[in-house]
Amino acid sequence: MQKEIENQGSLLDGKGELREAGYAKTLLLHYDRSDIKASKLRIKEWDYYLIHNQQHAVALTVADNSYMGLISVSFIDFTQPWFRTASILKAFPLGKLGLPNTSEHGNVVYDDKRIKLSFLHRDGGRELTCSMKNFVKRKNFYCSFTLEDEPEDSMVIATPFKENRKAFYYNQKINCMRANGHVVYGHQKYSFDRDDSFAVLDWGRGVWPYKNTWYWGSASGMAGGKPFGFNIGYGFGDTSAATENMLFYEGKAHKLDEVAFHIPMKGKRFDYMAPWTFTSNDQRFEMAFQPIIDRCDYTTAGIISSDQHQVFGRFNGEAVLDDGRKI
Repeated sequence: MQKEIENQGSLLDGKGELREAGYAKTLLLHYDRSDIKASKLRIKEWDYYLIHNQQHAVALTVADNSYMGLISVSFIDFTQPWFRTASILKAFPLGKLGLPNTSEHGNVVYDDKRIKLSFLHRDGGRELTCSMKNFVKRKNFYCSFTLEDEPEDSMVIATPFKENRKAFYYNQKINCMRANGHVVYGHQKYSFDRDDSFAVLDWGRGVWPYKNTWYWGSASGMAGGKPFGFNIGYGFGDTSAATENMLFYEGKAHKLDEVAFHIPMKGKRFDYMAPWTFTSNDQRFEMAFQPIIDRCDYTTAGIISSDQHQVFGRFNGEAVLDDGRKI
């Protein structure tokens, strides 16, 4: 079952519970932090951008997780391969980072002695800039990007949690935005051209239970000369109303049912750098994935921790659109 949300309205009702579970192709439901009835320490808000081409990628994150704020910058080289990540933790921001209630307007700006980072809305697109001193090994980092040609459709999902009616996950993924800009790392400059560079926005707001595991996959690029991408994922919340699996072709969304990640094992541990496969229960998404690099990151603050493996690589396979066309 894939329930589509079709009408605008508030995300939460008067009790602070999710008013409607399901998926949409735009932000029809309106998030307002003041509507939340759960503990203020449980609120999570983040904006994450990934900008990439075939050679390099930049990941920029501003997250206000109430008990901990995270400002993070990653630069990834697929040709070597290697990555560098620098993160700044802020204790108990509790909404003070000022993340907007919507991705459609409002700016995100963070500025301290070490880093200046901004996500701005401009006419016809978005502007991302970041300047960070002593990024890694005393090398400074700077990037500037313009994101344009935002697709008409995006993946939007409102997910409840069975164990807590006041917990929810409201998320949007915008794939296949064209990216143009550059990075300066140390004394080296890296260019990103809109002809072969893309960006994805992962915009999330919610209240989660204490312990969670989440599988997420994303791709943006070209297939047959047309913009093509997808968002896939599972394992997070009660997805009985809808999953976050969706294809994007020429700016339009095509909904998938369930997609499974087949991550190889080595003994009792995941072998993230061995080849993966992906399958779907509706036979509309069959992919092989060849990893290039695992951007692993473990962050801990007392009894709070995050252990993530963000594996970058190349997909090869077949996806089927709503009308039966195979990509």
